[in-house]
Amino acid sequence: FLCSICGIQHLERAGNRLTLFDSLYFCIVTFSTVGFGDVTPKIWPSKLLVVIMICVALVVLPIQFEQLAYLWMERQKSGGNYSRHRAQTEKHVVLCVSSLKIDLLMDFLNEFYAHPRLQDYYVVILCPTEMDAQVRRVLQIPMWSQRVIYLQGSALKDQDLLRAKMDDAEACFILSSRCEVDRTAADHQTILRAWAVKDFAPNCPLYVQILKPENKFHIKFADHVVCEEEFKYAMLALNCICPATSTLITLLVHTSRGQTAPWEAFRQFTGTKQTLNRESQQSPEQWQKMYGRCSSNEVYHINLEESTFFAEYEGKSFTYASFHAHKKFGVCLIGVRKEDNKNILLNPGPRYIMSSTDICFYINITKEENSAFKKQEKHRRKHEPKLSYPEPSRLPVHSIIASMGTVAIDLQDTGCCTSTGPTLALPSGGGKESRRPSIAPVLEVADSSSLQTCELLSDQSEDETTPSDDEVSAGLEYAKGYPPYSPYIGSSPTFCHLLHEKVPFCCLRLDKGCQHNYCEDAKAYGFKNKLIIVAAETAGNGLYNFIVPLRAYYRPKKELNPIVLLLDNPPDMHFLDAICWFPMVYYMVGSIDNLDDLLRCGVTFAANMVVVDKESTMSAEEDYMADAKTIVNVQTLFRLFSSLSIITELTHPANMRFMQFRAKDCYSLALSKLEKKEREKGSNLAFMFRLPFAAGKVFSISMLDTLLYQVF
Repeated sequence: FLCSICGIQHLERAGNRLTLFDSLYFCIVTFSTVGFGDVTPKIWPSKLLVVIMICVALVVLPIQFEQLAYLWMERQKSGGNYSRHRAQTEKHVVLCVSSLKIDLLMDFLNEFYAHPRLQDYYVVILCPTEMDAQVRRVLQIPMWSQRVIYLQGSALKDQDLLRAKMDDAEACFILSSRCEVDRTAADHQTILRAWAVKDFAPNCPLYVQILKPENKFHIKFADHVVCEEEFKYAMLALNCICPATSTLITLLVHTSRGQTAPWEAFRQFTGTKQTLNRESQQSPEQWQKMYGRCSSNEVYHINLEESTFFAEYEGKSFTYASFHAHKKFGVCLIGVRKEDNKNILLNPGPRYIMSSTDICFYINITKEENSAFKKQEKHRRKHEPKLSYPEPSRLPVHSIIASMGTVAIDLQDTGCCTSTGPTLALPSGGGKESRRPSIAPVLEVADSSSLQTCELLSDQSEDETTPSDDEVSAGLEYAKGYPPYSPYIGSSPTFCHLLHEKVPFCCLRLDKGCQHNYCEDAKAYGFKNKLIIVAAETAGNGLYNFIVPLRAYYRPKKELNPIVLLLDNPPDMHFLDAICWFPMVYYMVGSIDNLDDLLRCGVTFAANMVVVDKESTMSAEEDYMADAKTIVNVQTLFRLFSSLSIITELTHPANMRFMQFRAKDCYSLALSKLEKKEREKGSNLAFMFRLPFAAGKVFSISMLDTLLYQVF
């Protein structure tokens, strides 16, 4: 531009004798395409220069303007600061991630802002990578653009932590990148971020997600830690014992949203977590109606002395309170926390005596403060203080009996609702229907005989006081205790069935005989109980957490299933030293791709087969293709062994629609349409009506990311 000004002024000395200002005026008018025509070149050299100048400007200027706009946007995106004044006057939390994916972002935002008390909070995202196109589009939505601030930076730099005003934050969430090929390296990055935040802002509460259990002890200082592998393998193991445990937990830790404006307004006003799934209620399938209603159940807590549900059970045993609270009010008491203790006791059993200062945790369709019981209780105390319930009457519910330790529960039917929203109705007074008898008498306070059967550290369970001759001959004399060698620091000690002496490593190999054992396949062992087969890539730390629940002390010895680990790679000696104390645990090297390996490990004698997502396939060029190999292998197993119960772990929950895929099945197509409608309504669990998910046959750990968010 400067060369053009000087060139025109110099060449026009032979013509109009333009001044330098006139030349500047001419160039600006020409470049801006205004062209007043009051100043024009008179001689051909200056005319030629103007032609060249215009041609060059048409190419260069757009590129320069684009670069300037890009630099300005980058500055706004990555170099901004969270206002100190806003940080001191408004509440905010910081989310630290190594890479931000759209699924993770939406799960966090939907769950974080589900609670009405958090509506005024701001979320500051601190991420070292650039914002991708999908995330940018989401953050441009007015609902999120006013609440979410994206800062490109590193948690290891004090300057970036200062930009995010970490010292004034209400909390800091540090999430690991589970799609990394090297998950240990991802944990190391998370640990360094946690250390850096703790060093910069010691008083900021930390909520950390870690992948491997052996890395937990590095971040013991954090307020809350969720270990992915520890939790994941425990869920997969419990699915083998109690089908669909993972589905129950997933529905409990996800906030259910209303599908219409009145229901959403009611939820926000009352602070409840409601859902009214119209599609499920209109469905001709009875299980969908029941499933849709009961999916609204959430976990709430209340002080016992302030509770209508539990106040009358002060001084009674936990088992008595849980059983009769459900019998009377239809709520499920699952745990308590003492006033001076941060730990929550889940189902502590008949030995625990309820105190007035206890915090009760219960599952219900709505919290007690918003239920009809609370209103009716106030009315009854005012007008009829001595009124008591008649003989135990049957609740107007569909009974779904489940066993949780020593507690029998049935889930509340929420079919009755009013115009203002779903509320719980009191039991009808004169019901003559007889209630299903309880599984066992429940005492107010456990006596010595009942305590003896519930003794946790006893060597004898209540149904195995003396070993039979068959057990002695079969070598079923197991001990109960803690594993003498726990190689994983992150694993909590668990009371288990153990062998008196550890098994030689050679006897752990299922497909090869040794000097102690000549069997070379599962059929030759002649197991009495059906097998549980786990197909995994390596003998990772999480497999130890899979074995422990299946060998827990409370499982009768006669019901222990043999466990076969089908591994792609041979396990190391440390892992074998950890599992050699557990009874009936074997391994073999093979793959689910090979039919011979499947038959050798006893797939035809298996009760459950658990297919664990392989770490080497968790990352792919196209994100959702990470599950491709697992899905195809499981589909092959489903075709070959249709009666086999297959439990699959996936990286992406959206891929569960391909499980047990049938292209021309009308029922599956109807469920697919239902899922699409739920997704259009903004449901964060659109896949909940898929048969594999509802039956607990498919699980993804990312579905439980909301557990860490709900802790806050």
